[in-house]
Amino acid sequence: MTVWHPTDDGHADLADHDSYVNGTPHNTFQRLRDEDPMAWCDWSEGKGFWSVTRHADILELNRNHQRLSSAQGIRMEDQTHEEYMARRTFQETDPPEHTRTRMLVAKAFSKPMMALYEDQIRELCVGILDQALGLGEFDATHQIARQLPMRMLGRIAGLPEEDLDWLVDKGDALMANTDSDFTSHVVDKMDTEAYRFMPFRSPAGADLFDYAAQMMERKRAAGDTSGVLHLITQPDAQGNVISDTEFRNFFCLLVAAGNDTTRYSIAAALHALANQPGLMAQLKAVQGEAAWEGVADEFIRWASPATHFRRTATEDFEYHGKQVKAGDKVLLWFISGNRDERAFEQPFTVNLNRGVNRHLSFGQGGAHALHQLGMHRRATNTDGLEAAHLPARDIRMVQQARHHGWHRSPAVDLVTLNQFEHLSGIVAATGHHQCVANNQGAQQCLHLADVKQRSGDQGNVVRRGLHLMRQLACDLQGHVQPGQHGTV
Repeated sequence: MTVWHPTDDGHADLADHDSYVNGTPHNTFQRLRDEDPMAWCDWSEGKGFWSVTRHADILELNRNHQRLSSAQGIRMEDQTHEEYMARRTFQETDPPEHTRTRMLVAKAFSKPMMALYEDQIRELCVGILDQALGLGEFDATHQIARQLPMRMLGRIAGLPEEDLDWLVDKGDALMANTDSDFTSHVVDKMDTEAYRFMPFRSPAGADLFDYAAQMMERKRAAGDTSGVLHLITQPDAQGNVISDTEFRNFFCLLVAAGNDTTRYSIAAALHALANQPGLMAQLKAVQGEAAWEGVADEFIRWASPATHFRRTATEDFEYHGKQVKAGDKVLLWFISGNRDERAFEQPFTVNLNRGVNRHLSFGQGGAHALHQLGMHRRATNTDGLEAAHLPARDIRMVQQARHHGWHRSPAVDLVTLNQFEHLSGIVAATGHHQCVANNQGAQQCLHLADVKQRSGDQGNVVRRGLHLMRQLACDLQGHVQPGQHGTV
């Protein structure tokens, strides 16, 4: 979640997930912007990288695809060519290849195309807000921010309503691949080699691949041309069509990134409304479509849902006195650019009257932002318009009922954590499982259940079988010897 007053010491390891447990280390980004805007960062998990942290520098370098390529991956991790080819989307390509795919995507998510869904999206917003507001106190992230983006995407993409919750869970497993509440395959805590050809090195990618292939086969057999996915599979002006692999990867991107980043932006906006005095009054005073687009842009700047993208240098060059070599990874830190005092007055304040807003939340200035920006504006604008224009749903105040914070999942043996999820799911479903276990594994499962329950953390993994897993761990600890089979 967003922070007004960062607490890091200014020297955080930007490659370490634990550096973000108290929010984004903005003091570190400010120091780098002021002292070392092209900084070399070592990384214990792979090759080091250059960090670009100033707004103007990110804009400049993101435009130069001849010098900095997306075609070797856009994430921090190192990939083989085979992994890159298996997992790439149009985001991981350069012009002219990128341009061809972008034209298809741009058409599918253009403003006129999105306008066709305006009434449906408004109807969704009304229903979601009515249901949430009727609860009095509620979890806005779950009841509003989680509901709207996926249901909106479902309408636009022509996906069955009954599949949407499953798709959200799979998208969460992809995007939150460092959090054991959402996945049993935590990417920086266990061996994910078996899934290196899947998006985000996640088994959820395989599930989404299968779903996408089966869904499109059913739609083609039924002659169903509804939704933007049909448009994306059509030939371009030169007769080129998107390959099956490209479509499956695009579908994963749409489900995961399209849903997660929009959800995060809405959640950050609601959090800001609850915590920044006077912001609700600013929101209610907004008039006109252009001004509402400015509101969306400012909330998206504040949220900065895409932390960074990576590029790879194609040639040697000098920047801010540093010698960048061909093949070096260069990370463009959008979240830092969005808090750069050189570009934004009082960047740690949400200002809905900011006017022209060249935020970097999706790398504006590069070739990869168009469809994301359009969808986020549509989602954020519609949510705001419903709140402002429907008197029966007049929202005067957003209050935060409880303290919020960040967490990093406990550093438990992830083989045991995987067993924890697997066994708890089976036991919850059947009450019975034939297993091999040992006392140490049982103790770790029991410890994890205790930690989760004491913290009030009832995430997806634990929710499916916390009580039954506790019983299973106790039974294993008392009755099953190392290497023996037992029935629980």
